Amino acid sequence: MFCIFEFIFTPLPTSALVFLFGLAAAALLYLNTRPKPLRSPVDLNRQTVGVAGGARKNAMLKDDNLISCLHEDAKTLYEVFQRGLHVSGNGPCLGYRKPGKPYQWLKYKQVSDRAQYLGSGLLHKGLEPSTKSFIGILAQNRPEWIISELACYTYSMVAVPLYDTLGPEALVFIINRANLSTVICDKQDKAEILLTNCEKGLTPVLKTIIIMDLFDAALTERASKCSLEVVSLVDMETLGKDHLHKPVPPKPEDLSIVCFTSGTTGDPKGAMLTHENVVSDAASFVKSFESAFTALTTDVSISFLPLAHMFERVVQTVLYGAGGQVGFFQGDIRLLPDDMKTLKPTVFPVVPRLLNRVYDKVQSGAQTPFKKWLLNFAIKMKHAEVKQGIIRNNSIWDKLIFHKVQESLGGKVRVLVTGAAPISPSVLSFLRACLGCQIFEAYGQTECTAGCTISLPGDWTAGHVGVPVPCNIVKLVDVEEMNYFASNNEGEVCIKGKNVFCGYLNDPERTAEALDKDGWLHTGDIGKWLPSGVLKIIDRKKNIFKLAQGEYIAPEKIENVYIRCASVAQIFVHGDSLQSCLVAVVVPDAEVLPGLAEKLGVKGSFEELCKNQQIKKAILTDLIKLGCEAGLKSFEQVKELHLHPEPFSIENGFLTPTLKAKRADLSKFFKHEIESLYATLQ
Repeated sequence: MFCIFEFIFTPLPTSALVFLFGLAAAALLYLNTRPKPLRSPVDLNRQTVGVAGGARKNAMLKDDNLISCLHEDAKTLYEVFQRGLHVSGNGPCLGYRKPGKPYQWLKYKQVSDRAQYLGSGLLHKGLEPSTKSFIGILAQNRPEWIISELACYTYSMVAVPLYDTLGPEALVFIINRANLSTVICDKQDKAEILLTNCEKGLTPVLKTIIIMDLFDAALTERASKCSLEVVSLVDMETLGKDHLHKPVPPKPEDLSIVCFTSGTTGDPKGAMLTHENVVSDAASFVKSFESAFTALTTDVSISFLPLAHMFERVVQTVLYGAGGQVGFFQGDIRLLPDDMKTLKPTVFPVVPRLLNRVYDKVQSGAQTPFKKWLLNFAIKMKHAEVKQGIIRNNSIWDKLIFHKVQESLGGKVRVLVTGAAPISPSVLSFLRACLGCQIFEAYGQTECTAGCTISLPGDWTAGHVGVPVPCNIVKLVDVEEMNYFASNNEGEVCIKGKNVFCGYLNDPERTAEALDKDGWLHTGDIGKWLPSGVLKIIDRKKNIFKLAQGEYIAPEKIENVYIRCASVAQIFVHGDSLQSCLVAVVVPDAEVLPGLAEKLGVKGSFEELCKNQQIKKAILTDLIKLGCEAGLKSFEQVKELHLHPEPFSIENGFLTPTLKAKRADLSKFFKHEIESLYATLQ
């Protein structure tokens, strides 16, 4: 090792060489004194075939012995919360904060009592304590969201989350489809949107709006003109306290939540999930993790992912069942780092987009060749430990290199779960080394509650989504038109189990498309069983199209490859049956693009750089290189680009609330640019 150092760094000053020799000595000492594995890595080849590990042979699938709960006294979401109250000893439950202030906490009993008061108030207003009563919740993450949800479960009613970023048309559709007579919202501006729709006669079913924050008295007068009642959450809880009803708990098979998924085309679909669906999925995550850790009453999670998404709902269910704590962010994603440092969460649910930012931040900190070498060396040393099942944040490399990024997450994260979108294997491996905590990747969709597979403790390989969770089984089905066959361990991912939804609300046609007669959920994703028994998502059945020469294209697969390009923030790949090749619209990364321009000797504003042909050619070259490395076929590579300076967002209508591209809308908006790209290729 000393010879290598001397060979590489001879031009450096003597002081630098002394430092490097010392570092090498420390590394040797580190190798000799590092701890032994905290546990033995899991041998995935020995996992049970069919349920909790690598159901590779469809003939061996069995749907018995699937778990539906962790505890006999917690089979519904209502019972899960009551159990949390008991095991925590009425400890802190929901945390919130004001800017620059510490977190304040509501205890479990406070939350439970307020939920009973609110639920009683709803019953006093005429709602039934049954699954026939649907309650809309239109709010950002905050304690009152959970109180409103728990109020529904206390009296067997059904919660219907509404995205606060939904457009007015989708909001109207959901209120009418779910027959929502009551919607609970957080702020006056959202109440005004609901009221405007009522004034236009678009939502005749809506009768009551409950507002969490203070609002103007004029709003009440305006609402009364269209027979709509506006009342504060505080007043509704007071009303319920004065007319208290005994809880009417639900049964496991009862409907708990209708989660509307805003598709890339068409009206939103309301996935109906029972209490057993949600509880079984949460129980499966705990079961999958139990060899690595046991959830404790001292565990803390930060809530910033939308509560209208089932990923966040399931994570919170796990915490409540263990008597843990959930702290809410301030509502501004830009303040999330400050919230993390203040809350110091131990459990961190996150989407890949945020992890990519963490990765980029660490990489950008290594600005000199020496710092880059040192970072890569530290990652290599830490990753060697990870491969042996050693997970820690107190090594010499943590203290010298990684402590800042670990502190940016609060310094106490021990479990990080990522899902909702693919994550690059290289990013995942990098973060497993530098964050010093266990990182699990999950895969699933709303229709199977949240997750149907997850990576296991002890398996620190990347590029797959783990094994089936113990509440469901997974099989692969032939997709002949794309040349995927189950006999080759490839095909459409299908799921059956306790967590699979019971259909879309009042939508039998689309329910039949998703669920077959035997109860299998067809996901539209193409999977591959790897030799170790883990599942790898390799393609997408939906959103596929043919090129003129008859080749099938899955654009999302290609986009997931290209998005790893440093200069690309967002990308939309386009093609159709009238063209023989692909083109793309790229939103460049605003932080990376100036550096690329400087290397090319190009100057100008961000908008001007997006119009520059040299810039475009450089980005296209990088994309093609990435595609080659990822094994994309020639016809899967884009041949021309348009650079667009404005990011795709929910607000401008290019993304769904779940941050998926609205492909039809993007194609329509960029029709002229796409036609011009094809014209230049001819």
